[in-house]
Amino acid sequence: MKHYLPMVALLAGSALLPAQDSARNDRSSVRDPKAAGDQQSSSRDRNRIIRQVRHELVMLPYYGVFDNLSYRVEGGTVTLLGQVTRPTLKSSAENVVKDIEGVAQVDNQIKVLPLSPNDDRLRLAVYRAVYGQTALNRYALQAVPPIHIIVDNGKVTLEGVVANEGDKNIANIQANGVPGVFSVVNNLRVENRPE
Repeated sequence: MKHYLPMVALLAGSALLPAQDSARNDRSSVRDPKAAGDQQSSSRDRNRIIRQVRHELVMLPYYGVFDNLSYRVEGGTVTLLGQVTRPTLKSSAENVVKDIEGVAQVDNQIKVLPLSPNDDRLRLAVYRAVYGQTALNRYALQAVPPIHIIVDNGKVTLEGVVANEGDKNIANIQANGVPGVFSVVNNLRVENRPE
């Protein structure tokens, strides 16, 4: 299973749409080999930026299971989204992305989760409940486990990717069974399933 950032699949699948739409609307650009080459080059640049942003974010040293990072690429602007437990992770994410060739601007909308001993307790309890479950413990063996547990004032959000619908449902049940959890939002996606 690959490491996964939530917006990657959506962006990779839609990376060619702007070039196709502009070619459809402006028929002269289809006949002009230079314009067609520029569109392909732009698409390749966008795909390269998407891959590099993903790589830089998953390589951040303090990025872990209690953080959720996602992003959008629009031209030379990268919008960073998600939630992190450390303010340094937010600034580190922005710093590594702005150094990528082709990135002109970074819009950092990452939310730093509030400090809370109760949320810290819930993070560990939900982690144990989810990754300690026999059907899900194989996910814990990866460098960055694919099920991310975001706790914000007692509310839990599960983000990431699992292999099948059963694993998604088991993670939801396990998180809901932790005492002190106010609510659970299950945003887990099933691997290789179209959105």
